[in-house]
Amino acid sequence: MWTLSGFADEISPDLEEQCELLDTLGIRFIEFRSAWDTNVLDLDDDKIDEVRKTLAAHGISASSVGSPIGKISVREDFEPHLARFRRALWVAGELEAPYIRLFSFFMPEGEDPAAHRDEVLRRMSALAAAAAGHDVVLLHENEKDIYGDVPERCLDVVESVGSDQLRLAWDPANFVQCGVRPFTDGYARLRPYVDYIQVKDADLASGTVVPAGQGDGQLRETLDALHADGFDGFFSMEPHLAVAGSHGGFSGAEQFTRATRAFTGLLDEAGLGYC
Repeated sequence: MWTLSGFADEISPDLEEQCELLDTLGIRFIEFRSAWDTNVLDLDDDKIDEVRKTLAAHGISASSVGSPIGKISVREDFEPHLARFRRALWVAGELEAPYIRLFSFFMPEGEDPAAHRDEVLRRMSALAAAAAGHDVVLLHENEKDIYGDVPERCLDVVESVGSDQLRLAWDPANFVQCGVRPFTDGYARLRPYVDYIQVKDADLASGTVVPAGQGDGQLRETLDALHADGFDGFFSMEPHLAVAGSHGGFSGAEQFTRATRAFTGLLDEAGLGYC
């Protein structure tokens, strides 16, 4: 039985509206990224308490903190960012989220990522070290234009850091937008480290984000392989059907519903159970 979650801020900035549509769709988990047009890490303690109470009132739990950690240039000062990460650890504890999403830093345009490898690994190791003692797993997402945007560098990050608390989130659309055929080029190498799936698809020729199964993200092949491998985890809806940017996206209630129905249609087609 696989578990649905989602970036509900793609539904509406209002948390109550987010939860109401999740209720309608039967999704009992949220990947909490923002509410009231404010990033999760910028909400004050009282607002985080309001989030916790609102989710509880709807019977919704947090699958992950959808943090922006690592979405700065590799040349930007890291120390303030590390302090911001400690806020993410606190929020994850308050929301009882088992995961925190993060990234491996944007590369300067036109420069070889290999030139920045040592600094990326230093930073990722520092984040993993800061998470030690916290009951949370860090999920590196393969965002385009960061160091770990293609399979070989995702593998480099997770194996070189070598922490049990650093795993991978699999985003097929982001791979497609980097010219990668996700299942063909990355699944076998990355699967031992993949704990979490972001549900997003994209067209290879244009890079446009599309509903699951309608692009080149090879979702059918990936779902079949995950089932054969005994995967038991979260599938987080991140449709990006109205707005898609490097710091987030938006879909609206209608498009979020369309994206969710497209994905559950794939699961139904394959006879895969979910809740």
